[in-house]
Amino acid sequence: MRCSEIIEKLEQIAPTKYAEEWDNVGFLAGRREKMVQTVFIALDATDEIIEEAIEVGADMILTHHPLIFEPVTRVNGDDFIGRRLVRLLQNDICYYAMHTNFDVVAMAQAAADEMGLTGTEVLSVTFDDGNGKEGIGRYGKAERVMSLSEYAAYVKEVFHLKYVNVYGDLEAPVETVAICPGSGKSTMKDAVRIGADVLITGDVDHHMGIDLAAQGVCVIDAGHYGLEKIFAPYMKDFLKKEIPSVQIQTAEEKNPFYTL
Repeated sequence: MRCSEIIEKLEQIAPTKYAEEWDNVGFLAGRREKMVQTVFIALDATDEIIEEAIEVGADMILTHHPLIFEPVTRVNGDDFIGRRLVRLLQNDICYYAMHTNFDVVAMAQAAADEMGLTGTEVLSVTFDDGNGKEGIGRYGKAERVMSLSEYAAYVKEVFHLKYVNVYGDLEAPVETVAICPGSGKSTMKDAVRIGADVLITGDVDHHMGIDLAAQGVCVIDAGHYGLEKIFAPYMKDFLKKEIPSVQIQTAEEKNPFYTL
Protein backbone atom coordinates (compact mmCIF):
# COMPACT_ATOMS: atom_id res chain seq x y z
CA MET A 1 0.00 0.00 0.00
CA ARG A 2 1.23 3.49 -0.80
CA CYS A 3 2.17 5.83 2.02
CA SER A 4 -0.44 8.32 0.75
CA GLU A 5 -3.18 5.71 1.18
CA ILE A 6 -2.12 5.02 4.77
CA ILE A 7 -2.11 8.76 5.45
CA GLU A 8 -5.75 8.90 4.30
CA LYS A 9 -6.62 6.25 6.89
CA LEU A 10 -4.73 8.12 9.63
CA GLU A 11 -6.47 11.38 8.83
CA GLN A 12 -9.86 9.69 8.95
CA ILE A 13 -9.35 8.79 12.60
CA ALA A 14 -7.60 12.05 13.58
CA PRO A 15 -8.10 14.89 11.07
CA THR A 16 -5.30 17.44 11.21
CA LYS A 17 -7.86 20.26 11.64
CA TYR A 18 -8.17 19.25 15.30
CA ALA A 19 -4.49 19.95 16.04
CA GLU A 20 -3.53 22.98 18.14
CA GLU A 21 -2.10 25.94 16.19
CA TRP A 22 1.34 25.55 17.79
CA ASP A 23 1.54 21.86 16.90
CA ASN A 24 3.25 20.22 13.91
CA VAL A 25 1.35 17.11 12.89
CA GLY A 26 0.99 15.09 9.73
CA PHE A 27 3.39 13.83 7.08
CA LEU A 28 6.79 15.20 8.15
CA ALA A 29 9.33 13.25 6.08
CA GLY A 30 9.57 10.84 3.16
CA ARG A 31 7.81 10.09 -0.11
CA ARG A 32 4.02 9.89 -0.40
CA GLU A 33 4.35 7.42 -3.28
CA LYS A 34 6.51 5.04 -1.21
CA MET A 35 5.15 1.48 -1.08
CA VAL A 36 4.74 0.52 2.57
CA GLN A 37 4.85 -3.06 3.77
CA THR A 38 5.69 -2.44 7.45
CA VAL A 39 4.60 0.39 9.77
CA PHE A 40 6.44 0.89 13.06
CA ILE A 41 4.55 2.68 15.87
CA ALA A 42 6.08 4.47 18.85
CA LEU A 43 5.43 7.41 21.15
CA ASP A 44 8.59 9.32 20.13
CA ALA A 45 10.97 9.23 17.16
CA THR A 46 14.14 8.87 19.24
CA ASP A 47 17.47 7.65 17.87
CA GLU A 48 16.76 4.24 19.41
CA ILE A 49 13.29 4.02 17.87
CA ILE A 50 14.55 4.95 14.41
CA GLU A 51 17.33 2.36 14.60
CA GLU A 52 14.86 -0.28 15.78
CA ALA A 53 12.58 0.59 12.86
CA ILE A 54 15.50 0.23 10.46
CA GLU A 55 16.39 -3.17 11.95
CA VAL A 56 12.88 -4.55 11.43
CA GLY A 57 12.75 -3.20 7.88
CA ALA A 58 10.01 -0.62 8.49
CA ASP A 59 8.93 1.54 5.57
CA MET A 60 7.04 4.01 7.72
CA ILE A 61 7.22 5.28 11.30
CA LEU A 62 4.14 6.59 13.10
CA THR A 63 4.60 8.48 16.36
CA HIS A 64 2.47 10.52 18.72
CA HIS A 65 4.99 13.28 19.48
CA PRO A 66 6.35 15.05 16.38
CA LEU A 67 10.08 14.86 15.74
CA ILE A 68 9.99 18.37 14.26
CA PHE A 69 8.47 21.24 16.27
CA GLU A 70 10.59 24.26 15.40
CA PRO A 71 11.38 25.34 11.80
CA VAL A 72 14.33 23.39 10.38
CA THR A 73 16.82 25.54 8.46
CA ARG A 74 19.25 22.74 7.60
CA VAL A 75 19.26 18.95 7.66
CA ASN A 76 22.61 17.42 8.59
CA GLY A 77 24.19 15.33 11.30
CA ASP A 78 25.31 18.29 13.42
CA ASP A 79 22.25 18.21 15.73
CA PHE A 80 19.94 15.47 16.98
CA ILE A 81 16.93 16.48 14.87
CA GLY A 82 18.98 16.61 11.68
CA ARG A 83 20.70 13.35 12.58
CA ARG A 84 17.37 11.58 12.91
CA LEU A 85 15.99 13.03 9.70
CA VAL A 86 19.14 11.94 7.84
CA ARG A 87 18.68 8.38 9.10
CA LEU A 88 15.04 8.38 8.01
CA LEU A 89 15.85 9.67 4.53
CA GLN A 90 18.90 7.44 4.13
CA ASN A 91 16.67 4.42 4.70
CA ASP A 92 13.72 5.75 2.69
CA ILE A 93 11.43 5.64 5.74
CA CYS A 94 8.30 7.76 5.69
CA TYR A 95 7.43 9.56 8.92
CA TYR A 96 4.04 10.70 10.21
CA ALA A 97 3.04 12.23 13.57
CA MET A 98 -0.39 12.35 15.24
CA HIS A 99 -0.22 14.62 18.26
CA THR A 100 -2.85 17.06 19.55
CA ASN A 101 -5.25 16.01 16.79
CA PHE A 102 -5.11 12.49 18.24
CA ASP A 103 -5.31 13.86 21.79
CA VAL A 104 -8.53 15.64 20.90
CA VAL A 105 -10.41 12.88 19.12
CA ALA A 106 -9.02 9.67 20.60
CA MET A 107 -6.39 9.71 23.36
CA ALA A 108 -8.43 11.04 26.30
CA GLN A 109 -11.51 9.01 25.41
CA ALA A 110 -9.40 5.87 25.11
CA ALA A 111 -7.92 6.54 28.56
CA ALA A 112 -11.39 7.25 29.98
CA ASP A 113 -12.64 3.96 28.51
CA GLU A 114 -9.70 2.13 30.10
CA MET A 115 -10.75 3.61 33.45
CA GLY A 116 -14.38 2.61 32.89
CA LEU A 117 -15.71 6.18 33.11
CA THR A 118 -19.35 6.67 32.15
CA GLY A 119 -21.19 9.66 30.71
CA THR A 120 -17.96 11.18 29.44
CA GLU A 121 -17.76 14.72 28.11
CA VAL A 122 -14.98 16.97 26.76
CA LEU A 123 -12.98 18.57 29.57
CA SER A 124 -11.39 21.54 27.75
CA VAL A 125 -12.99 22.55 24.45
CA THR A 126 -10.43 23.47 21.77
CA PHE A 127 -12.53 23.03 18.62
CA ASP A 128 -16.08 24.17 17.90
CA ASP A 129 -17.31 24.43 14.30
CA GLY A 130 -20.93 24.96 15.23
CA ASN A 131 -21.78 21.33 14.55
CA GLY A 132 -19.91 19.81 17.44
CA LYS A 133 -17.31 20.46 20.10
CA GLU A 134 -14.04 18.62 20.63
CA GLY A 135 -11.11 19.17 22.91
CA ILE A 136 -8.47 18.03 25.35
CA GLY A 137 -9.32 15.62 28.17
CA ARG A 138 -12.52 13.92 29.24
CA TYR A 139 -14.51 13.71 32.45
CA GLY A 140 -17.16 11.33 33.70
CA LYS A 141 -18.27 9.16 36.58
CA ALA A 142 -16.24 6.36 38.13
CA GLU A 143 -17.79 2.90 38.19
CA ARG A 144 -18.11 3.24 41.97
CA VAL A 145 -17.09 5.70 44.65
CA MET A 146 -13.59 5.01 46.01
CA SER A 147 -11.20 6.80 48.31
CA LEU A 148 -8.39 8.71 46.63
CA SER A 149 -5.86 6.10 47.79
CA GLU A 150 -8.02 3.29 46.35
CA TYR A 151 -8.47 5.13 43.09
CA ALA A 152 -4.73 5.81 42.78
CA ALA A 153 -4.12 2.06 43.18
CA TYR A 154 -6.73 1.45 40.47
CA VAL A 155 -4.95 3.85 38.08
CA LYS A 156 -1.70 1.97 38.69
CA GLU A 157 -3.41 -1.33 37.94
CA VAL A 158 -5.19 -0.17 34.77
CA PHE A 159 -2.14 1.48 33.20
CA HIS A 160 0.43 -1.00 34.57
CA LEU A 161 2.41 1.61 36.48
CA LYS A 162 4.95 1.07 39.25
CA TYR A 163 3.97 4.26 41.04
CA VAL A 164 1.90 7.45 40.82
CA ASN A 165 2.24 10.77 42.63
CA VAL A 166 -0.86 11.88 44.53
CA TYR A 167 -1.95 15.30 45.81
CA GLY A 168 -4.89 15.67 48.19
CA ASP A 169 -6.57 13.88 51.07
CA LEU A 170 -6.06 10.13 50.59
CA GLU A 171 -9.42 9.45 52.25
CA ALA A 172 -11.34 11.89 50.00
CA PRO A 173 -14.15 10.22 48.00
CA VAL A 174 -13.67 10.01 44.24
CA GLU A 175 -16.65 9.86 41.91
CA THR A 176 -16.31 12.58 39.26
CA VAL A 177 -13.07 11.93 37.40
CA ALA A 178 -11.22 14.12 34.86
CA ILE A 179 -8.45 12.60 32.79
CA CYS A 180 -5.94 14.23 30.45
CA PRO A 181 -3.12 12.03 29.11
CA GLY A 182 0.16 13.85 28.65
CA SER A 183 0.61 17.24 30.27
CA GLY A 184 -2.63 18.48 31.83
CA LYS A 185 -1.75 21.89 33.19
CA SER A 186 -3.98 23.62 30.63
CA THR A 187 -7.00 21.70 31.98
CA MET A 188 -6.66 22.83 35.60
CA LYS A 189 -9.36 25.51 35.51
CA ASP A 190 -11.77 23.22 33.71
CA ALA A 191 -11.22 20.45 36.25
CA VAL A 192 -12.23 22.93 38.96
CA ARG A 193 -15.13 24.26 36.88
CA ILE A 194 -16.76 20.87 36.33
CA GLY A 195 -16.29 19.89 39.98
CA ALA A 196 -13.92 16.98 39.45
CA ASP A 197 -12.96 15.04 42.53
CA VAL A 198 -9.67 14.10 40.88
CA LEU A 199 -7.64 14.97 37.78
CA ILE A 200 -5.50 12.18 36.33
CA THR A 201 -2.72 13.51 34.14
CA GLY A 202 1.06 13.87 33.84
CA ASP A 203 3.82 16.46 34.23
CA VAL A 204 2.29 17.79 37.46
CA ASP A 205 4.60 20.33 39.09
CA HIS A 206 4.63 21.35 42.75
CA HIS A 207 2.39 24.39 42.36
CA MET A 208 -0.14 22.69 40.11
CA GLY A 209 -0.56 19.84 42.56
CA ILE A 210 -0.99 21.89 45.71
CA ASP A 211 -3.08 24.59 44.00
CA LEU A 212 -5.58 22.08 42.64
CA ALA A 213 -5.79 20.26 45.97
CA ALA A 214 -6.50 23.61 47.66
CA GLN A 215 -9.46 24.07 45.28
CA GLY A 216 -10.91 20.66 46.06
CA VAL A 217 -9.53 18.73 43.09
CA CYS A 218 -7.17 15.90 44.02
CA VAL A 219 -4.47 14.99 41.53
CA ILE A 220 -3.04 11.67 40.40
CA ASP A 221 0.13 12.19 38.38
CA ALA A 222 0.49 9.01 36.33
CA GLY A 223 3.31 10.43 34.21
CA HIS A 224 3.38 11.79 30.68
CA TYR A 225 4.48 8.45 29.27
CA GLY A 226 2.37 6.50 31.77
CA LEU A 227 -0.92 7.46 30.13
CA GLU A 228 0.10 8.25 26.56
CA LYS A 229 1.72 4.86 26.02
CA ILE A 230 -1.76 3.65 25.04
CA PHE A 231 -1.18 5.37 21.68
CA ALA A 232 0.84 2.46 20.25
CA PRO A 233 -1.60 -0.40 20.98
CA TYR A 234 -4.58 1.80 20.03
CA MET A 235 -3.12 2.63 16.62
CA LYS A 236 -1.89 -0.91 16.09
CA ASP A 237 -5.43 -2.23 16.53
CA PHE A 238 -6.82 0.46 14.23
CA LEU A 239 -4.32 -0.11 11.43
CA LYS A 240 -4.55 -3.90 11.57
CA LYS A 241 -8.27 -3.58 10.91
CA GLU A 242 -7.97 -0.85 8.28
CA ILE A 243 -4.91 -2.09 6.36
CA PRO A 244 -4.61 -5.86 7.01
CA SER A 245 -2.19 -6.26 4.10
CA VAL A 246 0.44 -4.15 5.91
CA GLN A 247 2.53 -5.48 8.80
CA ILE A 248 2.17 -3.41 11.98
CA GLN A 249 4.85 -3.43 14.65
CA THR A 250 5.15 -1.43 17.87
CA ALA A 251 8.09 -0.33 19.94
CA GLU A 252 8.71 -2.12 23.22
CA GLU A 253 6.90 -0.42 26.10
CA LYS A 254 9.66 1.32 28.05
CA ASN A 255 9.58 4.34 30.33
CA PRO A 256 12.07 6.95 29.01
CA PHE A 257 13.55 7.54 32.49
CA TYR A 258 14.60 5.57 35.56
CA THR A 259 13.47 6.07 39.15
CA LEU A 260 16.29 5.16 41.54
